[in-house]
Amino acid sequence: MADDSAREGRVWTVPNLLSAMRLAGVPVFLWLVLGPEEDGWALALLMVSGLTDFLDGWLARRLNQQSLVGQILDPVADRLYILAVVVGLALRDVIPWWMAISLPLRDLLMWGLVPLLRTRGYSALPVHFLGKAATFNLLYAFPLLLLGDGEGTVAVLAQVCGWAFALWGIGLYWWAGVLYAWQVRKLLLTTERREAVHDV
Repeated sequence: MADDSAREGRVWTVPNLLSAMRLAGVPVFLWLVLGPEEDGWALALLMVSGLTDFLDGWLARRLNQQSLVGQILDPVADRLYILAVVVGLALRDVIPWWMAISLPLRDLLMWGLVPLLRTRGYSALPVHFLGKAATFNLLYAFPLLLLGDGEGTVAVLAQVCGWAFALWGIGLYWWAGVLYAWQVRKLLLTTERREAVHDV
């Protein structure tokens, strides 16, 4: 039991380092897109971000380096990247503002549910498969939409595929949010009030 606690409390692990690198890339991406408009480098950074997003989870399981820090750092990095990308692309008129606003609104809904969970002794619910699928779609959509902001056959194909991933991703993102809210509602109806002591 002590070994499990020590393992979960680790900070300096390879997966956590990858998540931290992904976080550090967020302002760099915004600068590349909004400053010099170096779309090639911005696209490369998004691809590296998607690769590290896969690798940190895979390595955590492979190397047995799961940790509480990683469980927080990984989704935070994903959310910040998605937020940075939608804001950057909206300011560049690559995507419409309704898309840029809809994703943070869903995250606000999730954050608003946390105080309700705490009244029942929980700090979070398990990440749903739909949420992971939504993030996967969105992380593929935005590089394609950025690549599609140009001319030629490749740009047209990238734009079509990017919009397909984006629309599926947004739909799944909100569907996962609604299911999460429904789970919280059921928990509130079936569980007595208590102190927040553990995750579900």
